[in-house]
Amino acid sequence: MLLCIDVGNTNIVLGLFDGDKLVESFRIATDARTTADEFALKFHGLLDDTSKIDGVSICATVPAVLRELRTMLQRYFADIPHVVVEPGTKTGVPVLTDNPKEVGADRIVNTLAAFAIYGGPSIVVDFGTSTNLDVISSKGEFLGGALAPGVEISIEALASRAAQLRKVELVKPKNVIGKNTVEALQSGAIYGFAGQVDGLVDRIIAELGEPVKAVIATGGLASIVVSESNTITDHDPDLTLHGLRMVFERNLG
Repeated sequence: MLLCIDVGNTNIVLGLFDGDKLVESFRIATDARTTADEFALKFHGLLDDTSKIDGVSICATVPAVLRELRTMLQRYFADIPHVVVEPGTKTGVPVLTDNPKEVGADRIVNTLAAFAIYGGPSIVVDFGTSTNLDVISSKGEFLGGALAPGVEISIEALASRAAQLRKVELVKPKNVIGKNTVEALQSGAIYGFAGQVDGLVDRIIAELGEPVKAVIATGGLASIVVSESNTITDHDPDLTLHGLRMVFERNLG
């Protein structure tokens, strides 16, 4: 079985594949202080039988965590082939930006999976610590995109800088016109970010000059915005995991 590990700034998502079928997935908090030995303990605790793992595929946006995961692989999974998505890794995705090396590995992996599953042109909207809009051409090229502060980080920043505001549960309020502070904050977060995504998607499509086949939402916070967006066509929470599986197959078969 193939273990895919997607390391984000907020969460680490694990996916266990049997062939191209995602059997199980897990989500744990990202902590840059976690050691290789602690990761090994966590993974052994979550996975029923690590002896069944015959491959590992990783992408990471947190260098300190990636360093410890490399050590974990060397110490506990030394006989298992693994792929780390980084510059030089075969993905089959041409990156048409000014500096391809600065593009996050997760964005490249999402591009690969989105083009393989949905075709192109398409747009991936990844709702995580930041909200990433990644644009994919009709040939599967990564054209670039837009980056905005994520939903949670925006709420946290507002609560820390405004004396009378606080963090709230990110759920859909009864009305757009909030009748109290909590509802007003929820309205601004849910409907505001849906409007932000719709506005950016419309502008991207206008700049492309052609319709897109799909606008795919992914990431841990996608579910709270998807239903309120007018432009998102698909919700695929496991997009990055499938991309990691595809990268492993391209490199180690």
